[in-house]
Amino acid sequence: MVLALFDVTGKTALVTGGATGVGAMAAAGLVHGGARVLIASRNGEACAEAAAELSAEGPGTAEGFAGDVSTADGVAALSAEVQARAPALDILVNNAGRSWGAPLGAFPHEAWDKVMSLNVAGLFSLTQALLPALENAASAADPARVVNIGSVMGETALGDGAYSYAASKAAVHHLTRILAKELAARHITVNALAPGPFVSKMTAFATGDEATRAKVGAQVPLGRVGAPDDIAAALLYLCGRGGSYVTGAILPVSGGINVETGPPIFRAAGA
Repeated sequence: MVLALFDVTGKTALVTGGATGVGAMAAAGLVHGGARVLIASRNGEACAEAAAELSAEGPGTAEGFAGDVSTADGVAALSAEVQARAPALDILVNNAGRSWGAPLGAFPHEAWDKVMSLNVAGLFSLTQALLPALENAASAADPARVVNIGSVMGETALGDGAYSYAASKAAVHHLTRILAKELAARHITVNALAPGPFVSKMTAFATGDEATRAKVGAQVPLGRVGAPDDIAAALLYLCGRGGSYVTGAILPVSGGINVETGPPIFRAAGA
């Protein structure tokens, strides 16, 4: 009974950017939950390799191929490829994204177009293009699921030199709520995960070795960086039967960073 609430056996999912980082954690969770998972990113070879490894682990299966979500032509091509492989798509995980880091005063204008075109416009455009496939899989009892990968930086005042990234993730959270409202009548739920620090290529500067990872983890209220199971469990909840009545949620997977509000303001008065 309990395990059935998280089971995704027989479902077909697409994970963009699913060969590395949080995307790979998401893809692994879905395959281990029994799903057929399509993995797409600009590096088709890496996707094929990741898919082969996951298929060997099972019990689900994976297929990897190239797909670019950063341009209109790329979205159209990926949408066509996905719908040829899966006319009915149960789960869409919008994970593909990029960041850009530079200090305030030296942050370049080009960092906005580069980041927003993929993290926001690409996410929205791909979801829009795949609506027919999502509707083909949707029912009132078992909705199709869209899960956007946001960030704790999109809900707290954290710039850390990644201004366009943080703003893009705030936009992802807002789009998640808008689409949840608009797609509910079509039996499609739309939710987001808002991760904190996880080991990935994007965060290699902060999580690439054990010593640095420990320093970063010490700044997290729960005392560590995220683990693959943290992403997998949250995703399987939203995509399994247990999450079928949840839409418009921004689920924090950040070890408590999302509720940090600064120091106690009355501490100096001895209160």
